[in-house]
Amino acid sequence: MTDKTGQQATTEQQMRDAMAQKLIELGAARDPRVVAAFRTVRRHLAAPDVDMTETYQAEFATITKTDEHGVDISSVSAPRIQAVQLEQARIEPGWTVLEVGSGGPNAANIAEMVGEQGHVVTMDIDTDVTARAERFVAETGYRNITVVTGDAEGGVPDHAPFDAIIVTVQAADIPPAWVDQLKQGGRLVVPLRMRGMTRTVSLVREGDRLISCSHELCGFVPMQGAGEDRMRLAVLHDVDGEEVALRLDGHPEPDVEALRTALAQPSTKVWSGVTVGGMEPKDHLDLFLTTVLDNLPLMAAKPGARKRGIVAGVSPLGIPTLVAGGSFAYRTSRRSDDSDRWELGAVGHGPEDEKVAERLVDEIQAWHHEYRSRQARIEVYPAGTPDDQLPASGRVIDRPHTRVIISWP
Repeated sequence: MTDKTGQQATTEQQMRDAMAQKLIELGAARDPRVVAAFRTVRRHLAAPDVDMTETYQAEFATITKTDEHGVDISSVSAPRIQAVQLEQARIEPGWTVLEVGSGGPNAANIAEMVGEQGHVVTMDIDTDVTARAERFVAETGYRNITVVTGDAEGGVPDHAPFDAIIVTVQAADIPPAWVDQLKQGGRLVVPLRMRGMTRTVSLVREGDRLISCSHELCGFVPMQGAGEDRMRLAVLHDVDGEEVALRLDGHPEPDVEALRTALAQPSTKVWSGVTVGGMEPKDHLDLFLTTVLDNLPLMAAKPGARKRGIVAGVSPLGIPTLVAGGSFAYRTSRRSDDSDRWELGAVGHGPEDEKVAERLVDEIQAWHHEYRSRQARIEVYPAGTPDDQLPASGRVIDRPHTRVIISWP
């Protein structure tokens, strides 16, 4: 096949093979059946208005719908994060799997893995999304996929029980139906938001509780319907292109005016002596910090705020920020003497800027000395579970349906 210039054109299969190889190189796909699924599924058919080559890029998420405020509310997730979740689910042939948050390609990935004897139920609350999924399933010819329109809060009892449930939208809570409709020993893979931080967590059902076996950093569009629970923003600086705000997720109500004043004042930096590699993720540290510090919302800032020197750094996922009255401090880093490593520290603002920054640095050092080599354990119990039946230590996050505990055994 050649293009209009006479050059050899890349075929669909070559695009899929290249994507699968990239997923292997990224460490996202390891199971041969996960790799085979990505080599097979014609994911570009779910996004006919998007350039085909983009749909086969490992990190490309296709936004398919936004709300009236321009907020993304539906997407076809990037292949990398889909592969991560499929690895977490450890799907076997013949299984019945529920996917919450439809779109088409991921349901097809699962269908490839469960085989003809298995069954995939993919559901979404949005009729536009499920109509698109139905068109995709019809066009690709999968006979073991059922598309359901409905609020995922109640699950899909007509097709339960499920060997695995994979949720592809951000959830702040876990409805009882998901646990009830999951087989004992089955896996729930869910992008769970915990104090503003979202991780795709693989949870195994043991009785009426769920226990984690892995968790990975991720980003997903938020849940809609009965389970919707959006974070609030406390805006500290409101200039076009330079906005700075705190994302609140069950955190104490801040003194916004005092924090605005603090942000406008000169900052203080405190360094920890703890270093990380240039490509080393900091999500492990951030999860630890939110476990041990009571008031740690995430700071969201636009690049313009960094360019103007209003803040020292920006991140699309937010930067952990310790708030204490009218002062706050957020995590930062600087290049160490070893050019491949970065030293962690804190930037403080407000009348107690140095004290708050030192408090944050103390916990960074504690993480390094005692917890850096440990993995967080995430457990989910039904709401109303007495404290004496929860793990002895850890951060308890109370939601309407559940009590989530993050601990570091």
